Amino acid sequence: MTGFDITRRSILSNAPLVAAGLGGLSASTGALATARSGKSISDARANELLGDPVTRARVRARVMGSCGTETVYFFYRLSIYGYSEDDNLVPFFTMNHLSVSEWRPVADDKYQSKVFECGAYCAFDTDEPLEEWKNPFTGETRKVWHFLGGPFTVTVGADGVEARGAELNPRPLRMEAFGGKVFTNTTASMKMPNPIKPAEYPKLSSGPVSYWDTISTMASPIDQAFDDTITSADSFSQFQNMGSWHPWMGMGARPGRNYGRAVGAKVRSLDGIPPAALKSMQTHTPRIFDRANWTAPYFDVPEYMKSLKTDGKR
Repeated sequence: MTGFDITRRSILSNAPLVAAGLGGLSASTGALATARSGKSISDARANELLGDPVTRARVRARVMGSCGTETVYFFYRLSIYGYSEDDNLVPFFTMNHLSVSEWRPVADDKYQSKVFECGAYCAFDTDEPLEEWKNPFTGETRKVWHFLGGPFTVTVGADGVEARGAELNPRPLRMEAFGGKVFTNTTASMKMPNPIKPAEYPKLSSGPVSYWDTISTMASPIDQAFDDTITSADSFSQFQNMGSWHPWMGMGARPGRNYGRAVGAKVRSLDGIPPAALKSMQTHTPRIFDRANWTAPYFDVPEYMKSLKTDGKR
């Protein structure tokens, strides 16, 4: 298998720190309804209610996305650092990331979404899109490869989350209520032979093995999470990723990995995204705003490798 013959299992091994379907599965559009039940639920009562599988599945979906039929949005900022194993984290860049999820209820008290993702790389902690990036470890200036991924399918149920098409399946951690909020937690990890072989692509391959780890949390107010008059609760998301160097960085087998920390929230519409961030994605990842014509699966790393084959660069 050559570096361009990359299967689906390779996608998240070198993806730009977006663990698809884990950190922010989706976010709400019009379904962030203003109607509320008006009934206050204590932490203790919420945890009792979560003992019922049907309720747990519905609440999980309402927090992470929707338990209805609707398109929902989630925007977050992902700050990405380099970890060299022998020093502090080195700031690399910030990604403005958007996840668009098309939700619907399915059989067996589960809820499913079709997920599209994009991410525009910007100068660290700014909305200034990067065309080129100077690698602080190597000193080389590299052309930036902005992120697109999907569609893939996420199914939410009583016992956790299943992601298909992303080849990295989350494992549920404790789902519980405290401090007036419901928290859903997941983790995922991956270790596999790197499909981008070091012997063939010494500058692009991160080594013979690719790694990925994600820990994520989403939280919603208890009274919204259990409110059956709405389909989608307001949600906050936070996650950390650690993964092998993405090939576009030109790190080669240098020891270390990328570390990313993201914070995000559901937004009612694209108007809820900070204007400069929205513009960065409209400019560099316009495909996500034309999902009707995004029918074939798009995988970030293989597409990057194909682009190198086209222009003859490695």
